[in-house]
Amino acid sequence: MIDIEKANKEALNKLLSARPMLVGMGKAIDVVPGMKENLILHAGPPITWERMCGPQRGAVIGALIYEGKAKDREEAEKIAASGEIEFSPCHHHQMVGPMAGIVSPSMPVYILENEAFGNKAYATMNEGLGKVLRMGAYSPDVIERLKWMENVMYPVMDRAIRTLGKIDLKNIIAQALHMGDELHNRNKGATSLLFRQIAPAMVKSTKDASQVEKVLKFIDGNDHTFLNLSMPAAKVSLDPARNVEGSTMVVVMARNGTDFGIQVSGLGDQWFTAPAPVPPNALYFPGFTKEDANPDIGDSSIMETSGLGGFAIGAAPAIVQFVGGTPQDGLNKTLSMYEITIGENNVYQVPYLNFRGTPTGIDIRKVVEKNIPPFIDTGIAHKEPGIGQVGAGLVDAPMEVFKKAVVAFAKKYS
Repeated sequence: MIDIEKANKEALNKLLSARPMLVGMGKAIDVVPGMKENLILHAGPPITWERMCGPQRGAVIGALIYEGKAKDREEAEKIAASGEIEFSPCHHHQMVGPMAGIVSPSMPVYILENEAFGNKAYATMNEGLGKVLRMGAYSPDVIERLKWMENVMYPVMDRAIRTLGKIDLKNIIAQALHMGDELHNRNKGATSLLFRQIAPAMVKSTKDASQVEKVLKFIDGNDHTFLNLSMPAAKVSLDPARNVEGSTMVVVMARNGTDFGIQVSGLGDQWFTAPAPVPPNALYFPGFTKEDANPDIGDSSIMETSGLGGFAIGAAPAIVQFVGGTPQDGLNKTLSMYEITIGENNVYQVPYLNFRGTPTGIDIRKVVEKNIPPFIDTGIAHKEPGIGQVGAGLVDAPMEVFKKAVVAFAKKYS
């Protein structure tokens, strides 16, 4: 007879013991496990080109143009459909990608190491909001920005990180929660804390002052800079909790804009999927409505999987206000997440709950027994390729994936 409670305690302790550090950068082809020239990584569970949603297709088109494999949309679509290009989930390569989550070989990535267990995780740099590759845009200005990030921002950032030796991301996340961030849709505090650490190292390690100025201005103008560090910090913290025999703890929630998928510690690498929902509660940019919205997309729900994002929304009243709610609504959502989690975080705290640890470690049994789905705050991309972001909103994970996982768990361990 398996001891589920003991297994869940072991999985949760591995997550809570994590020490995620930013240690450097590199090109995806050089550092990401399994990366190769004809491979493109994507957010969410496995999917083929034929089933990809509009924004994910748009991001693939942009990546092929960026890599010089295609000159325009038509050529890129032919190559993507030809079988020349292989597609694989970011999660299968220790990566995470926001929204479309597209990663191609030449893209610079952050390298994170979990000092407690020695495992690594990776993520690209954040382009900002609106008309960007991760939202499915691929116009010349999008490609130009990506090339600038590769040729200017990446070397400046990499030199600064290596000058510092490492950056303690867990410490930044803990402080940011006290500054009004929940680390998914709001990273304003975390980005500011990163800026304070890395700016002097940039000045010290890069002789070209104009390059340093441009990179610092780019970070200053992009409050989401830290999202692409908070996500791999969650990934590198959760991965050691995989494959704990008998554990019902969720180690991945991810969406590709077509399917919503989860993976469970005690069930190995198996995906449990259901159709991705369209956020019912959202604020759209002027000129757009729910009719324009693509279903939920991105690996960024790794934040909620780790006890942040929607699970910590009680710490971020500005996010709730953004979609028409109240601070009390955020607190109520965070309180409800304690009902479906194994424990509380020992470092990440919600100030408005007397610094109670965030609800951490989603238990598939509790989700199904109490009929309370995990709560996610998310960005919204236009359903057509090439347009980009059209809003942001709040969404519940589909119950179907947790029911499927509970059935599979019962079959395996009965």
